[in-house]
Amino acid sequence: MRVAAWGERAGQWAGRGVRSVLSGMAVAGLAVTNLLLFVVAVVALALTPVPFLGLALVPWTMTLVRMRCDLERRCASRAGVLVSRPYHPAPERAVAGGWQRFRWTVTDPATWRDLAWLVPGAIVGLALGLIALAIPLYGLLGLTLTPLWIWLGTGWYGYGAIWSVANFEEGLLCLPQGFVILVGGLWLAPWLRRVDAMFAKLFLAPTKAAGLRLRVVQLSASRADTVDAQAAELRRIERDLHDGVQARLVSLGMMIGLADALIDRNPAGAHQLLAEARESSGAALVELRHLVRGIHPPVLAERGLGGAVRALAISLPLPITVEIDLPGRPDTPVESAAYFAVAETLANMIRHSRAHSGSVALRHADGVLSMVVTDDGTGGADSAAGTGLRGIERRLAAFDGTMALSSPPGGPTVVTMELPCALSSPRTMPSSVTD
Repeated sequence: MRVAAWGERAGQWAGRGVRSVLSGMAVAGLAVTNLLLFVVAVVALALTPVPFLGLALVPWTMTLVRMRCDLERRCASRAGVLVSRPYHPAPERAVAGGWQRFRWTVTDPATWRDLAWLVPGAIVGLALGLIALAIPLYGLLGLTLTPLWIWLGTGWYGYGAIWSVANFEEGLLCLPQGFVILVGGLWLAPWLRRVDAMFAKLFLAPTKAAGLRLRVVQLSASRADTVDAQAAELRRIERDLHDGVQARLVSLGMMIGLADALIDRNPAGAHQLLAEARESSGAALVELRHLVRGIHPPVLAERGLGGAVRALAISLPLPITVEIDLPGRPDTPVESAAYFAVAETLANMIRHSRAHSGSVALRHADGVLSMVVTDDGTGGADSAAGTGLRGIERRLAAFDGTMALSSPPGGPTVVTMELPCALSSPRTMPSSVTD
């Protein structure tokens, strides 16, 4: 089992390295487009004084630049660096070729930061992408020297200036050298991609002022979403009470009334009605418990967030590793939001990821509760493609929380959720457990 687990981890590590190499190669190719966009943008700005032409050409060019920058932000998020969009909201009546759209484009500081990134971003992306590709490729060439020597004969002397080999003994030494260089290149490639992503973040992430402005917009949207979610939840509870428990209670009252009318002239029939009433009251109690559990699970109130997540992991059909490092308990609303966010993430994993195992890590540090849910599934998750992840984002946003998703094709998928909160009571449970 340990050998199989080690082999699986090695395969995942190698796959991550290969994906980083391919991503670096793609970024290096896209870096070339930066220079073309920069030239087009300079020409468009130079033609601004030309009537009508500048009003139409500058916004169109900056739209292309923003599309390229958005692509870089997505690449950075896949490398583990979250870069938010910093742009001002578009005016309601801004039309293509109009003055409002032109003014909205040129007065946004993010426009000029995008332009400032194009040339240095092209240089850094091209250099790091080529390095991420060249080192593993050089190691792979070293691995092929000895087989090619045997196949082509002793008159063949390697790759010349790329990897020169004078004799068969040197060819044999190329095997371990090539393997070490290949492994080192696969290990280095994700770090190079992260460095490139962090460099892009210096230019493409919102400034402090833009971040505050975006935060106001997000808080307004989250407040509206929270109000809508609360109204929908109240309607659901009202519907469940009306269609379930209320109907059973009405039936219970009718059966008790009939039993009271029959108790003197038909005691046997009255006893039968009372037995049915007892069964109906039990069913109503069960439905009421299910309804309450959907509002606030009893295990969450009794055992806290860590115990509730452990109980949830045990009930799932996949093996889920749970690690808890919570020196206390958050406030009840935050605790409930964190639990349901983790539960919804795990439900999405079971339904869509085709995973064989997963893990949940809960930690509290520096006033932030972090929840990391990981699976070894096929990846490719996108918060914009479904309502499940968007619902989690809205649930967390109500408490000023955030969610970051990393799910490259082929996996693994990592969902990182954070909630700013304070912990109140001391820890009463062990810090970690594996289910």
